[in-house]
Amino acid sequence: MIIVPIKEGENIDRVLKKMKRKFEKTGVLRELRERQKFTKPSVKKREEKLKAIYIQKLRDQADNQ
Repeated sequence: MIIVPIKEGENIDRVLKKMKRKFEKTGVLRELRERQKFTKPSVKKREEKLKAIYIQKLRDQADNQ
């Protein structure tokens, strides 16, 4: 459950923005979308490996500059 404390006189738009940010940080929506389809463990592993390679390339480029 997401709890957003509201200060007296605070704008409702700002409170909604805080709630939305907290909701995104929890990752509920991302997990829901991920559970809608089954991905084989080998495919997950391959995607993680490609992502790690991409991140490593970015770090190497940042170190060289």
